[in-house]
Amino acid sequence: MDSAALQAELVALRRTLHAYPEIGLDLPQTQRRVLDALDGLDLEISTGRNLSSVTAVLRGGQPGPAVLLRADMDALPIDEASGVDYSSRIPGAMHACGHDLHTAMLVGAARMLAARRSELHGDVVLMFQPGEEGHDGAARMIDEGVLDAAGQRVVAAFGMHVRSHGERSGVFVARPGTMMGGTASVSITVRGAGGHGALPHLARDPITVAAEIVLALQTHVTRRYDVFDPVVVTVGAMRAGTAANIIPAQAHLDATVRTFSAATQERMAAEITRLCEGIAAAHGLTVEVAYDPGYPVTVNDAAGYDFAAATVADVLGADRFERLEHPVAAAEDFSHVLNAVPGCYLVLNAVGGDDPMTTAVNHSPQAVFDDSVLADGALIHTELAIRTLADDVDLDARKELHATR
Repeated sequence: MDSAALQAELVALRRTLHAYPEIGLDLPQTQRRVLDALDGLDLEISTGRNLSSVTAVLRGGQPGPAVLLRADMDALPIDEASGVDYSSRIPGAMHACGHDLHTAMLVGAARMLAARRSELHGDVVLMFQPGEEGHDGAARMIDEGVLDAAGQRVVAAFGMHVRSHGERSGVFVARPGTMMGGTASVSITVRGAGGHGALPHLARDPITVAAEIVLALQTHVTRRYDVFDPVVVTVGAMRAGTAANIIPAQAHLDATVRTFSAATQERMAAEITRLCEGIAAAHGLTVEVAYDPGYPVTVNDAAGYDFAAATVADVLGADRFERLEHPVAAAEDFSHVLNAVPGCYLVLNAVGGDDPMTTAVNHSPQAVFDDSVLADGALIHTELAIRTLADDVDLDARKELHATR
């Protein structure tokens, strides 16, 4: 099956998904549309027990190992302002991160792989995942057995993410090693003693301590962490007080932490708590720190990266792949999959405007994605699966590399 012949069908599916976005782990309409799109392809399909996932196993024409391809399906809690004629019809929900494209591309790959079943020396697990946007859907699908859905552990896994800004449309980018950062959320509550603004010495002001913590966090990351293994701490919310002349009893901070190695991610959890407790104690106050680890660092193993880069260059041309110079600070729960099996996570530029540098970025209510990339995205999914399962691929060597990295 020619991928170009699928383009119109994939665009129609993507735009329907875009018009009816769903958020989180419960995506019943999206799940139904995926199941309808896969109908008739002779797949072994199962749905999630605790989330609206779809797992489809395509059995190859010849025996062999299994490979996994993944697409996330959930939207964001955003009111769309893109102006496209297929804009979201659901108030407060928008596919502002391109997951509608991901879903359509994986459906396209399912169709092409089914047509080329005889070429497959093994099986393909198609992972349609809810809840990537902060709900850890990948970890939940792993708990429900997606990595072993073919009856054996997959030997490699590949995922793909579109972006609406920065590079010309149709170019794939990736890098070996750290591809995307790890993330954590921090909730800090400083507890003091309220009082009159004219008599601060009779109170214990939590606002000044909270402000000191904000500044100390920025100094801490520049003086305690290697600039080549960076940390980003952003305090995005600060809440305290009701009036100018009232010292409140407590102040609250919410922050996000971005790291680029597992060791630094683990270290930050302990050091932020110690830093906040020390500052509060120095002023005679107390503090509660809730550190919620989010997604791990997303790491492409070297063999997986080389394989994906070579596949894109061979199928679409060398000018369609670029090595990403630096990791992306955003986080991704596909990291859980790549922590379990080797593989590669790629970015596909889908810039819906004339100037890639001025178009709205992912997560913007004005974000527009170029769905002319859908057929090529589906084709690369397909080729990654077929070539991984080819009988001349040294899968044992790749598994050994992953185990020792």
